[in-house]
Amino acid sequence: MSNLKAFQYILLPISLLYEGVLRFRNYLYEKEIFGITEFDIPTINVGNLAFGGTGKTPHIEYLIRLLQKSYRVGVLSRGYKRKTIGYQFANEQATVFSIGDEPFQIFNKFPQIALGVAESRVLGLPNLLFDAPETEVVLLDDAYQHRAISPGLNILLTEEGKLFTDDFLVPSGYLREYKSAYKRADIIVVTKCNPKLSGEEKALIRKKINPFEHQSLFFSCIKYGDLISYYPQVKMEETNEILAFSGIANTQHFEAYLKTIAKKVNLKKFPDHHAFTEKDIHLLIDEFNHLQSDKKIIVSTEKDYQKILQSSFAYLLKDLPIFYLPIEVSFLEGDGEVFDKKINEYVQQNRAINPIS
Repeated sequence: MSNLKAFQYILLPISLLYEGVLRFRNYLYEKEIFGITEFDIPTINVGNLAFGGTGKTPHIEYLIRLLQKSYRVGVLSRGYKRKTIGYQFANEQATVFSIGDEPFQIFNKFPQIALGVAESRVLGLPNLLFDAPETEVVLLDDAYQHRAISPGLNILLTEEGKLFTDDFLVPSGYLREYKSAYKRADIIVVTKCNPKLSGEEKALIRKKINPFEHQSLFFSCIKYGDLISYYPQVKMEETNEILAFSGIANTQHFEAYLKTIAKKVNLKKFPDHHAFTEKDIHLLIDEFNHLQSDKKIIVSTEKDYQKILQSSFAYLLKDLPIFYLPIEVSFLEGDGEVFDKKINEYVQQNRAINPIS
């Protein structure tokens, strides 16, 4: 038995105790001892069962692109690690620090949407609709465990390489809710798939997840765009060495893609949602200056770009060849059209007011 497996077994009693607490909590919601609020407006939740990055933000952005063609879209998130508390509505004064890094990224890319952050989704959603009464559909970011609010459509994400079926509840694994909670989902999306995933591999995953009759299963993959400069005056040129840095939960795909661009990739990992400091930037600059290649660049994730550009020390990087890697999701062949249709049908059937003409 490996040391990791042995450690998991040692922690298993704590996981079982935690599962008991979660099951009792969910029982109280299911028996309506704890209140559950439903809203008349179409609400779509995107969440997961595990800690760490399964791709919630890119999938929220996918839904925005899909729905904003016909509807006025709102997004409600927690705003993790922001420096404010309570409900906050995103406006021209919004920053990474007031609404959080991922919500700021979304708002920066889609300034026409209504975006709010709140620890309590039940209290946050009425506030969002008060600030943006024209909203026709609300996307709930990471509200799968928020049982006090009942979304009209529940989308559960699980990563191909880390399926919830193969995981354990914390602390012996990475799940924040027990596996059978997947039954609350209407749609399950297996994320970060190999774009060339075979039919046999899909069938094996389907067998592992064993979706209920009411659930639809889809497969998506990461699609990276061309590197974009932090500063317009810096142009992308041929490179053979990259100093990459990231403050995201899972860097595997980020690093793998960069290795298709340059022969050598040096990756500096920071904790998820890391608040970069001036010291961090000086260390990165120093490491970059010590790289031997004459064709070298610095690359960050898109999320980290948003945070650093908002900082008071962003100017330190303005003369360096620094870029960020934009990210989107794409559904595997055949899945995209079916997924889009399912989402549009739900909103069409549940909308309260007429869509944009």
